[in-house]
Amino acid sequence: MPSAAAAAAEAAALVRQLAAEGELSAEAAERRVKEIAAELAVRGTYRQHTRELLLGTRIAWRNNPQCIGKFYWKGLEIRDCREVGGVGGDERALFEALVEHLRLAWNGGKVRLLLSVFAPSRPDRPGPRVWNGQLIRYAGYRRGDGSVLGDPGTVALTEAVRRLGWRGRGTEYDVLPLVVQWPGRGPRWFDLPPDAVPEVPISHPEHPWFEGLGLRWHAFPTISDQVLELGGLRYPLAPFSAWYTCTEIGARNLSDTNRYDKLPAVARGMGLDTSRDRTLWRDRALLELTAAVLHSYDRAGVSIIDHHFATKQFVRHEERERKSGRGCPADWSAIVPATSGSTTPVWQRRYEPTRALPNFSPHSAPWPPDGAWPPDGA
Repeated sequence: MPSAAAAAAEAAALVRQLAAEGELSAEAAERRVKEIAAELAVRGTYRQHTRELLLGTRIAWRNNPQCIGKFYWKGLEIRDCREVGGVGGDERALFEALVEHLRLAWNGGKVRLLLSVFAPSRPDRPGPRVWNGQLIRYAGYRRGDGSVLGDPGTVALTEAVRRLGWRGRGTEYDVLPLVVQWPGRGPRWFDLPPDAVPEVPISHPEHPWFEGLGLRWHAFPTISDQVLELGGLRYPLAPFSAWYTCTEIGARNLSDTNRYDKLPAVARGMGLDTSRDRTLWRDRALLELTAAVLHSYDRAGVSIIDHHFATKQFVRHEERERKSGRGCPADWSAIVPATSGSTTPVWQRRYEPTRALPNFSPHSAPWPPDGAWPPDGA
């Protein structure tokens, strides 16, 4: 957490930015700056007004260079859950609030842009957090021969929760439990109820055999390993849900060699020659897998967008920001889609991943690498 002086400077900058964007008057902004400085001087922290939390979090998303969906930043909904993660908080209550977040974001398939904000860190104690990078993720079980059943991207987390006593079913798509923790207390894990984990089985509009591959994915992402840095405060638990872009699943999660690596299976089903790269079997399989994802989500009535639509919307956002006198921080490698990047309007543009506050920053892994718990000094 920043020092009181740094927190006061960040808070003042946020309040004045809200005034500059027409959200409050200059006079009200200066009164609020003085109120915050006085509260910081006494308590070493302060409580943000609900509207500051809402508007500031939207700006934090707008400032984040990793997201392609920022065209919709004004539509982000905020759940104020700061009381849930307060002093003497209860892990079960925190878990139930996270489950409620998932149910609300799911919205019967019409996925909502939703961010829940839990208690901030204070000078005398950090706030609560979860171990999971996303609230819904599949387990990855390392086998004796070094191969992985499930998601290789979650092997470390899977091993950590198994050391805590969790036992999965041992399938490719075991949903990991949520691990919640207050500083100074041991972690607790909770299995998610099935209604909070909607999934989509993957089929293809033209290849009946595709369904036999048994592929599936959870309906929407919920990022949960980012610290919300807002007006001099740090919120270590601020899960954010949105809808998927089809390439995130088809061209990354299910295709990457360090993830599910399903392109060889798709290519075999298509009858492609996989003996050499020159046949472009990976490219053809990648396109059909991505098409299958888009088809399956549409058939299931679950919100999803394609990469052409997403990039066109991002360019519209960029142009709208320029007209408002603002830049558009973006990481080119995160904005250009994994499939057909050169066919999208962002390919020939260049972006600067500049970092401005408010924003989000990644957590470090919370689990001890050697399996000992608690780690020294906890």
